[in-house]
Amino acid sequence: MKRKTIALFLVGLAAAVSAVFAGAQVTLKVGATSVPHAEILNFIAPDLAAQGIKLEVIEFSDYVTPNIALAEKQLDANFFQHLPYLQTFAAERKLSLESVAAVHVEPLGLYSKKYKKVSDFPVGSTIAIPNDPTNEGRALILLQAKGLIKLKPDAGLEATVRDIVDNPKKFVFKEIEAPQLPRTLDDVAGSVINGNYALQSGFNPVQDSLLLEGGESPYANILVVRKGEANDPRIQALAKALTSEKVRDFILKTYKGGVVPAF
Repeated sequence: MKRKTIALFLVGLAAAVSAVFAGAQVTLKVGATSVPHAEILNFIAPDLAAQGIKLEVIEFSDYVTPNIALAEKQLDANFFQHLPYLQTFAAERKLSLESVAAVHVEPLGLYSKKYKKVSDFPVGSTIAIPNDPTNEGRALILLQAKGLIKLKPDAGLEATVRDIVDNPKKFVFKEIEAPQLPRTLDDVAGSVINGNYALQSGFNPVQDSLLLEGGESPYANILVVRKGEANDPRIQALAKALTSEKVRDFILKTYKGGVVPAF
């Protein structure tokens, strides 16, 4: 009888422990730049909490640290970059990272505090552009698409100022770290600014830019994890939430064309 009672007690204890762990909340640490990435993550945090996942959003102000922190397991995922940037950065740093889902495009735009139209830029004007390989190429491709310059036919997505073969107005290009570009507007004719930093600085890309990428841009911002961890149930839940109709509506209503859903 005593053995049976003990056995029943142990079974009951095991069931109780299992129930506690089953109901416990797990944490998911995601690195992000503040606008719009952290805003979108914080928007879906309650939905993940309802699934037992506590979303901890860690904000960064640059494009380098989030990937290093992810590779060093300080984060479970990050959400701030597009695929060409990830591929270049991971190859250069020998990091084993991969994309899980494409969420949105932040159209790159040319902004100016001094001129209302690009045609008003004087000959020899200075234009600031991002200095990282993929975003510099992206900026130059935008300027070529709008007829300001011409690049070598084989320049590709990582074009640099050295690939410019035609520059009718003799623009001077100043390569600046992406987060600093909004601060250059007092000193240059114009700056090509990433969508998140434009929004963060109070610009409406649709209304305030002189030139703007279209929604067909291949530079969709992605959810990134360490290779082999995409099937983690927490990551899958996050990816599903980030590509939901709820998030689509949030993006469209909140950013009014300054951010475009990529799903």
